Amino acid sequence: MSTNSASVAWLTKESYDRLKAELDHLSGPGRTEIVSRIEQARSEGDLKENGGYHAAKEEQGKAEARIRQLTELLNNAHVGESPADDGIVEPGMLVEANIAGDKETFLLGSREVAGDTDLNVYSERSPLGAAIQGHKAGDTVKYTAPNGKEITVEVLSAKPYAG
Repeated sequence: MSTNSASVAWLTKESYDRLKAELDHLSGPGRTEIVSRIEQARSEGDLKENGGYHAAKEEQGKAEARIRQLTELLNNAHVGESPADDGIVEPGMLVEANIAGDKETFLLGSREVAGDTDLNVYSERSPLGAAIQGHKAGDTVKYTAPNGKEITVEVLSAKPYAG
């Protein structure tokens, strides 16, 4: 496993643009709005029992954490077109596979590419992702899960994720 803490995530141009817009909003108008709410709540008096102040401070902490996460992701992202529709499993592909006998459909890549969908996402660096990467429909591979069990995976299909 790499010791480099910055990991590269594959993003479509559309995903990159959407995340960049979110970052621009959070670090600009969003940040100003939260600071304004904190100041308004602070002016209401005793901070120990001021629910609005504490809620705004908590929201500020979450927004700042998201800003840091997006900044790191976007600074280290590999932005590209959707992968070729060649049936080979790689980041950005919607994969259908039998995993230990259960049929699953998931995106290989970054959770951020899937946006607000309820689609399961596996990183290409996860044990499953690393095992199936480069394989195609009909290939069967095995990998060791974090719990130590050996899991058999049959790749059924791999298509570019349209998002």
